[in-house]
Amino acid sequence: MKISIPYTPRQAFLPFHNTEKRFSVLVCHRRAGKTVSVINHIIKNVLRCPLPNPRGIFVAPSFAQAKDISWAYLKQYTRGIPGTEYHEAELRCTLPTGAVIRLYGAENPDRLRGIYADIAGIDEPASMDLSIWESVIRPALSDRGGKAVFIGTPFGEDAFFDIYQNALTDPDWFHMKLKASESGILSQEELAAAKKIMTPEAYEREYEVSFSATFPGAYYAREVEAAEDEGRVKKVNRDENLDTYAVLDLGMDDATSIWIFQLYANEWRFLKFYENKGKSLDHYITYLKNLGYPLETVFLPHDAKVRELGVGKSRYQLFLDRGFNAEVLPKTAIADGINAVRLAFPRMWFDAEGCKQGIKALRNYRSDYNSKDRVLKMKPRHDWSSHGADAMRYAVMSMNEYFSASQSDWDEPISRANAGTFV
Repeated sequence: MKISIPYTPRQAFLPFHNTEKRFSVLVCHRRAGKTVSVINHIIKNVLRCPLPNPRGIFVAPSFAQAKDISWAYLKQYTRGIPGTEYHEAELRCTLPTGAVIRLYGAENPDRLRGIYADIAGIDEPASMDLSIWESVIRPALSDRGGKAVFIGTPFGEDAFFDIYQNALTDPDWFHMKLKASESGILSQEELAAAKKIMTPEAYEREYEVSFSATFPGAYYAREVEAAEDEGRVKKVNRDENLDTYAVLDLGMDDATSIWIFQLYANEWRFLKFYENKGKSLDHYITYLKNLGYPLETVFLPHDAKVRELGVGKSRYQLFLDRGFNAEVLPKTAIADGINAVRLAFPRMWFDAEGCKQGIKALRNYRSDYNSKDRVLKMKPRHDWSSHGADAMRYAVMSMNEYFSASQSDWDEPISRANAGTFV
């Protein structure tokens, strides 16, 4: 059967369509046509797949987004194939060859469990929980050697940034970064018009695909940039003559984040950042036990003294039972904590490798931005960056609560016996 698809690839996407590599990541400016290219890439691959009952999937951040955008493209480019059937409720397209293409929303990963796929498209992965890739989509590709394509536009150094950075050095990955100033897809007049009404940071993100451009509502992005510019992100060794502390943001069904730090004079030295999810409290206690050095105090969030019905003990008590000196922090307003972090930032030093993920979380922590009204919402946006940023806020509040002395004491080592302050 000879099948023609009414799709003419844009010149910029030809290298992607021609690659033989199994995995691809496309970082593209707005209106470049990345969704159209991937939908057609999936159609072509399932039609040419030699295995029985080929299957392609396309995963958007939400089912509604998949329906509003990608479903229309899928029908547009398969409508001319005789015998094609569409199932609107499931966003499923069945081709006359027996191949099936189906669209999904990442908010319901259970719909994907147990399936197989010969090719998967993942749209705007930074807007979804990427465990869906690690625990659901990637395994679905295994037995048939399936391919995967990630597409998106940058919004900070997030999970999509990690995927792109990995692709730069992994020989199994094709990578492409498509800037509006270089692609030729949008006219210079259109780009000039966009520049007039957009902030420089927004334009750099949306059209020049800059991962490092600051975005509206970023709480600590400028502070992180200043720390890097001033050389305060470097190799920071633990000093055996100073006490070492840990502060935790304890998640229940969410991620738990840990900062490990030391204090000396007016320097606040962050040695490590650790985060995980789906683990029991014992996992994090064991991590702290295995650091290889003692902790003077472990600081816990304000609700850590609440007893859990399943175990009959509080998380605070569980730390005490494992031999830690633990302190529970008082509840404070989030806005006050954010301001305290900003004030303390000029005195912070970070180990570049040990704190890599934590620094990334601080850079990307932000409030939601209402683009229609051009106003920031009052509360921080809850996403992957929140946990590390919350733990940092607790770290600063722990200092305010437990390390209070006059500024004249800053020239001495800071410990519980000889405390100093940064605020």
